[in-house]
Amino acid sequence: MRRVLTSSDANFMGNLYQYLRQHNIPVSVSEQGEKLELWLHQNSYEAVTKQLIADFKKNPQAVTVTDSPSPKFAPNLLRNTGWLTRIVAGVTLLVYILLQLSPDTVLNGLRVSHLYDTLPFAQPWRFLSPVVLHFSLMHLVFNLFWWWYLGGRLESYLGSSWLLAVLLFSGVTANLIQYWVSGPNFGGLSGVVYGLLGFCWIYSFGRRTELSLPTGLIIFMIGWLALGYTGVLWVDIANEAHLAGLLSGCLAGFVVRILNPRPKASLY
Repeated sequence: MRRVLTSSDANFMGNLYQYLRQHNIPVSVSEQGEKLELWLHQNSYEAVTKQLIADFKKNPQAVTVTDSPSPKFAPNLLRNTGWLTRIVAGVTLLVYILLQLSPDTVLNGLRVSHLYDTLPFAQPWRFLSPVVLHFSLMHLVFNLFWWWYLGGRLESYLGSSWLLAVLLFSGVTANLIQYWVSGPNFGGLSGVVYGLLGFCWIYSFGRRTELSLPTGLIIFMIGWLALGYTGVLWVDIANEAHLAGLLSGCLAGFVVRILNPRPKASLY
């Protein structure tokens, strides 16, 4: 991976990025302070990339830059994932199947605690394990979809270590807050999903990154969270886990934005 250009002109960099992607050059743009950096992901493209950049610089107006076609949803949903996204999804699905076969054994083994007033310091996995517990098929499908979409994007763009950090931070935070409010009988990836939402939102806030989310999606998810507190929904919702996950994800997004790690790859 090699940095090929630095510029403070966002319009120029955006058009150049789009122009290079039209020629199937594997590049991405990251922010470093007030500068934008163009990164080439495969050194074998270096010569042709430099030539294309030179052509673009000579006369940017003469170079045709068309809107990129919208990426097809299903192929990218499958492509933009990593090993951690897939393992967590697989374990969550397996736990749901086992829960149907032996509910007491699975619940006793994975819920945060057997008691209402004792944290599981002797069994530390319980701080996280409720995230793989789902008690209805709708709950499972909803959470796995958003985990795959949001978690896969983060893992593909920043790497597995950052997704793991968000999973642990948001998952443990959401579980502890929900346990403190309502006791040990809860489960689900929802807190982590909201953590990923908050991470992508704050990490990309006010700038264009490949973790940017549609405004409509953010409004929908926050609206769903707010509806949970009204009591009008037909399902039981771990509201405090959702809110704790969102806030912890926002905090993580803010911290990682300051740290500004180098992107692993371009998503499209």
